[in-house]
Amino acid sequence: MAALAPAGPGDAASAALDELSLNFTYGAPGAGNGSLSGAWYRRNQIHLFGVLLAILGNLVISISLNIQKYSHLQLAQQEHPRPYFKSVLWWGGVLLMAVGETGNFAAYGFAPITLIAPLGCVSVTGSAIISVTFLKDNLRASDLLGMTLAFAGTYLLVNFAPNITQAISARTVQYYFIGWQFLIYVILEILIFCILLYFYKRKGMKHMVILLTLVALLASLTVISVKAVSGMITFSMMDKMQLTYPIFYIMFIIMIASCVFQVKFLNQATKLYNTTRVVPVNHIFFTISAIIAGIIFYQEFLGAAFLTVFIYLFGCFLSFLGVFLVTRNREKEHLQQSYIDFGNIPGKQMLDKIQPDSNSLSYGTLPDGSDSTNSQSGEKKEV
Repeated sequence: MAALAPAGPGDAASAALDELSLNFTYGAPGAGNGSLSGAWYRRNQIHLFGVLLAILGNLVISISLNIQKYSHLQLAQQEHPRPYFKSVLWWGGVLLMAVGETGNFAAYGFAPITLIAPLGCVSVTGSAIISVTFLKDNLRASDLLGMTLAFAGTYLLVNFAPNITQAISARTVQYYFIGWQFLIYVILEILIFCILLYFYKRKGMKHMVILLTLVALLASLTVISVKAVSGMITFSMMDKMQLTYPIFYIMFIIMIASCVFQVKFLNQATKLYNTTRVVPVNHIFFTISAIIAGIIFYQEFLGAAFLTVFIYLFGCFLSFLGVFLVTRNREKEHLQQSYIDFGNIPGKQMLDKIQPDSNSLSYGTLPDGSDSTNSQSGEKKEV
């Protein structure tokens, strides 16, 4: 009987290639591991349910955003517009937003963070499709390319995300919560957060990168606590009650507090900068922060092959690029020139303002030195 030789680096590489080829096997006979094989579905059934919840939740969120946008457009066209919070249509959009966020919340209880967090690109691309279909926005070539890249990235994410199935119980969360990896991560995150907050508050630096980095640091705590709370609720419904443990309420408080401050900094960024710049950068920062949190706290890539991790990261890159292309320069298309630029009339030249600045004392009157008495005194102006 021959002795078994120890596995070398070549064997590990060939195993990774075998896993990669099986992930692209469709309808192969036998107990395959392909994306359409029965064994693959049975192994990833819980994850696929979480993915379905996340995709549906993000689609509902995109519908709600467009409904709220449509209600604002309707109110703006009225002669005496009412406040938006008195519109039934706007409240319908808010209700759909709550339903979509509930779907996202539940998805974290069935699938890893590294699988659910990048699916936020579905909300952006879905919103673009709905706005083109129902709000009659222009469909650009960059939109089609961005949607294609986002869908390709989503496919790679679903196929090559970690396949670990964790039962998130209170004891599991407690074990991860006091682990040295998470403690080091939290200390570093608090230090970076305090430094950025010092520049934001004391130095008055309100750059978009600083604001969205603060949002991302809070988002990492949000996704950790959301998965813990959602996972313990799911475990309580399927197995044993977990809501009596103190760690559940600790995670619940962290979830609420991080969400509140996250929304605060995100609103500040949207006030200072264009949405077309904030949305893609925030999606990239949030996804990277969530992936790092899932890797450190829940150890979701433990034992994963290098090639699988590389293709997963490539899928993230495709989704990032797709979101950027869909949101690029979209708001500029809605800007309309509602005045005549007399300075561009051929053969004519303007020497004075047609209308002075609103903060000047002569607002609503002719500028100084351009009244009828000066014109009668022989001063000629070429218009």
